[in-house]
Amino acid sequence: MHSDDAPTVYLNGHPGPTSPLTRALEHDLATLVAFDPVTSSTPLLMRRMADPTEMALLHMITHDPARTPTLTYFANDDFFITAATSVTACTPLSACSKEQPGFNWNHGDFQRSITHTWLALVGPHVRTLGESGAIFSDHTDVRPTLMQLTQLRDDYAHDGRVLVEVLDAPDAQHDTLSRLGAAYKAINAPLGELARRTLMISTRALSGDDATYSALEAQIASLTTQRNAIAGRMIALIEAAEFEHASIDEHEANELIEAAYGLIAAQSPAAQ
Repeated sequence: MHSDDAPTVYLNGHPGPTSPLTRALEHDLATLVAFDPVTSSTPLLMRRMADPTEMALLHMITHDPARTPTLTYFANDDFFITAATSVTACTPLSACSKEQPGFNWNHGDFQRSITHTWLALVGPHVRTLGESGAIFSDHTDVRPTLMQLTQLRDDYAHDGRVLVEVLDAPDAQHDTLSRLGAAYKAINAPLGELARRTLMISTRALSGDDATYSALEAQIASLTTQRNAIAGRMIALIEAAEFEHASIDEHEANELIEAAYGLIAAQSPAAQ
């Protein structure tokens, strides 16, 4: 594993997701507690877990299979987990925890206190809006927005979209493009609503029994296939409108928006 607030874990020999060794480790990791030297308490360390099935939905799988971890362990954001070269019993438990004043905060986890950051855009053709938290965006939206502002083009499709809401001179299809972009981010962004819900489902799968694991993993895999199909059509429309000045088919856009939010709604809190 690597040292992080949300470390990726690699089992030697790369056993599969259904291997008894993998499943035993997931169950053990789900029950870990740690000593908090600030509060003198022993909180549960695990908050979320994802194996390759969920990581595929979260866009965490590369083209190099050797880089795919056995699982990602999203921990309590009050802790930074450090990999050790040797195993030492934590007796007492406080022996394995210490306060690190050198860390201002953590990174790499899913909690809002870590992931909610800011982006400032200033310049020609950028509206003067002031501070706003109304628009969801992430790193992938920065490049296409800058390319639009500079009237340049990439030779590949972007994973993000132009933040049309902050630009001057919206065209006649501005509202449709904005709604389509918001729905696209909701199902495709790693911190979008769909991903946040499936991460909870994944946690139930990995910490549950084998029957629960199989059923929920199949659900996530099917959902990823559906999401990819919808998101692929969405980004094609978005890119064509943003960089080729193509008109958006309103019927198709509304159909895709409805399908996206339907996908999210189907992952109800009751099922998590």
